[in-house]
Amino acid sequence: MAAAGRDRERLGAVCAQLASKPIELELTDPESCESAIDGAISLLGRLDGLVIATGAVAFGRSGEIDRAAERKMLDVNARGPIDLIAAALPRFEPGGAVVGLSAVVAEFPTAGMAAYSASKAAFSAYLEALRRERRKQLEVVLDVRPGHMETGFATRALAGEAPKLPEPGSADELIARILDAVETGGRELSYDPRTRDLTLG
Repeated sequence: MAAAGRDRERLGAVCAQLASKPIELELTDPESCESAIDGAISLLGRLDGLVIATGAVAFGRSGEIDRAAERKMLDVNARGPIDLIAAALPRFEPGGAVVGLSAVVAEFPTAGMAAYSASKAAFSAYLEALRRERRKQLEVVLDVRPGHMETGFATRALAGEAPKLPEPGSADELIARILDAVETGGRELSYDPRTRDLTLG
């Protein structure tokens, strides 16, 4: 496995666990996306799968959030992931897998997070269409829409302050469910805030 990101300290810690060299990635730069895919193939020898877990958030009502913050959310949550997948598609081995973490707000848009919800919904829609387009090339295209996870992203908001958030889910449980979904060829893992269940579709 290989890991890519722009936070050198956090990336270094992850790569130490993987016994892998870090790959620098600025997701909002298409050329960096291409370089990151090249770097992964150079390290691993081939590309069998791609997992995208990224996010930027801002809190506040529509029209009251800085426009630059809104554009940043679209870049990080939708445009960047799409660019990274586009860079990977010609390089995948047959039967490859794409796993994208959108969010529960892609399915249940949330007041005070309209632009964030829209950016995650855009990525979710892309994954659905990608699955249909590339069914002969990719064995799995999995859209993961988890509920609140304690990633610290709410404390690094581009704007505004986070509302009271629900109890965070277990990252270890989510990872286990993702691995199971990939093994069984799942299409989506969707969290229902009404039942607090994560279901495989």
